[in-house]
Amino acid sequence: MSKLSNIGHALYAGEVSIDFVGRKWLWYAISGVIVVVAVAGLLVRGFNLGIEFQGGVEYQVSMPSGQANQANVTKIRDAVAKEAASAGIDAAASPIVNTSAGNIRVQTEPLNNTEVNEIRSAIARAVPAKDISSDAIGATWGAQVANRALLGLIVFVVLVVFFIWAYFREWKMSVGAIVALAHDLVITVGVYALSGFEVTPATVTGILTILGFSLYDTVVVFDKVRENTKHLARTHQTYAEAANLAVNQTLVRSINTSVVALLPVGALLYVGVVSLGSGALKDLALALFVGMAAGAYSSIFIATPLAVQLKELEPGVRAGDARTLRHRQRREADRYAAVPSYSEDLPLHEPPAGVDGVGREAMAAGPVDEQAEDWQPQETGIGASRSRVPRSTAGERPASRAVSPSAAAKRAQPSRKPRSQRGKR
Repeated sequence: MSKLSNIGHALYAGEVSIDFVGRKWLWYAISGVIVVVAVAGLLVRGFNLGIEFQGGVEYQVSMPSGQANQANVTKIRDAVAKEAASAGIDAAASPIVNTSAGNIRVQTEPLNNTEVNEIRSAIARAVPAKDISSDAIGATWGAQVANRALLGLIVFVVLVVFFIWAYFREWKMSVGAIVALAHDLVITVGVYALSGFEVTPATVTGILTILGFSLYDTVVVFDKVRENTKHLARTHQTYAEAANLAVNQTLVRSINTSVVALLPVGALLYVGVVSLGSGALKDLALALFVGMAAGAYSSIFIATPLAVQLKELEPGVRAGDARTLRHRQRREADRYAAVPSYSEDLPLHEPPAGVDGVGREAMAAGPVDEQAEDWQPQETGIGASRSRVPRSTAGERPASRAVSPSAAAKRAQPSRKPRSQRGKR
């Protein structure tokens, strides 16, 4: 744990940095490949719409304890398909049969009353069921759910744009957040299409939920970006460098939040797929799991680099970055320009070897009496030797030439008067 905490501290302090903003084209390429695969799955396989969206008949087969297993599921599927073939019921030729909360659920396309009774009788002959109930579901209710979900999505997107614009006073961050939300939605629906999971009202609920999670993580990163770029001229950093530091500072927090959220959702997904086999829990858990993972990725790799890229198009930001780079070049050209001024707590460092021709071994040869003598090197062919040159004070130093009398010595020199006589002639 101490190593992880040290890494987090180093990321926050800028001692260790991952170039998220500078390598934006790599992240864009990775996201583009994922989105293309998701869209291809959506176009090729399409959604496996549940009975709530396309209508049909649903049978709930109550089984004795421990009898809702895969063997009885296979028996019911074969019995319903055989009955549909013999009776000419095309709507029940390919039934969807799975376990659901200790029962077995059978779904077919819309049937009339006579066909419903025939399929019920076939199920009763196939397995020792305690009770068999049937419900006819029309497609109208599913269409209403889809329309309400689409309306809720549009309202949510509009509110997100205005909220981020009002909070950050920056429409470019709104664009980055909306692109990240679209990225998460496309990946989630693509995974649903590729996995063949049934799309139910619980799926719609999960998709709407992940929008809030993705936005939450993005706002946290944007808030740190705004804090780092508020006084950008004082930090001598470009806008991209300050934003990249913000992403590194929130990286550990984003990872911890995502892992803590994904662990229970992953457990729900496992229980829904393995133990229950079907139901709203599985559909909700898959949408949440994929959406949360995509939201954590997009807030770091998509939203922030895109917002920085749009921000760098502003003339003021470009001028500030150019000024920072010029200052950095001048400082690198004159290495002594960054030497700190003396202070009482200034740390002392040992002079490096070779400074002024004096080697480190020569410096360690013995103490030097600074009051009496000074060490100065004299080149002799190979290496450098030292000779003692006496140090004299200013009063003892001999004049370089004789001092001639000045012409001003013959003029009357001003004298300092007492304070009581100043200003009087």
